[in-house]
Amino acid sequence: MTALFALATSLLWGLADFGGGLLTRRIPALTVVVVSQSIAVVVLGAIVVATGAFAEAGPQLWYAVAAGVVGPVAMLSFYKALALGPMGVVSPLGSLGVVVPVSVGLLLGDRPGLLQFAGIGVAVAGVLLAGGPELRGAPVQRQAILLTLLAAFGFGSVMALIAEASTNLTGLFLALFVQRVTNIAVGGGALYVSARRGGRALPAAEDGGARLVLRSLPALGFVGLADVAANGTYAIAAQHGPVTVAAVLASLYPVVTALAARGVLKERLRAVQSAGAGLALIGTVLLASG
Repeated sequence: MTALFALATSLLWGLADFGGGLLTRRIPALTVVVVSQSIAVVVLGAIVVATGAFAEAGPQLWYAVAAGVVGPVAMLSFYKALALGPMGVVSPLGSLGVVVPVSVGLLLGDRPGLLQFAGIGVAVAGVLLAGGPELRGAPVQRQAILLTLLAAFGFGSVMALIAEASTNLTGLFLALFVQRVTNIAVGGGALYVSARRGGRALPAAEDGGARLVLRSLPALGFVGLADVAANGTYAIAAQHGPVTVAAVLASLYPVVTALAARGVLKERLRAVQSAGAGLALIGTVLLASG
């Protein structure tokens, strides 16, 4: 069950990142985050009311609040790093966030077997290579590296926090709802500050302006709901098996994003990316069989 839900997480996160990446080509990144999460909140709110999940409120929801604060900060750091440095360097480094939940799992007593340790190493190497790291070219700005590492730590922290935010399914619905409400508060505040400083909250008029956002609501909804579902499946995976295994398998999402770009946008995978995807698959088999 752990492997199944963790792999579902990587699929959902990979597709959400791919969709979000396409949307941010035409719509400001902060707007994509706020609108997509707002749609997710509406759906989650209905589920929380229908299941009576408010009865599960308790101190553990502070983990969801913390995840809701850390998530937008990590995402903004990641977007800023992408603007400063080559995507081929930033994207693979962003995957290093898996170190956080893996470390938490080891501290809490997870003891993977020899095959699983091998699988962790092979899968992480595969994820890094699947991003297509640029080993040659102009030096990368130190600020881009620092922002990427901050984003990676944030992404990994969200994984660790959301796994602790609930103990059952209805509690998970409430935790995800609280996390998303916090996401909107933090992301909306950042969007307001950006707009006050002259930043763009909507696409340029010649690109469609507010109408473009309205036409993109189905895609924005998919991104928001896929991200929420990924957090949910990861929490279930981490609660029903070793966190170390769940975290590594869930972190295979860059491979999904690369394959989606290959299938939809007809982007050709570089040799290093194909090798990385292969290693990630081998690591998955080792983790599942360990």
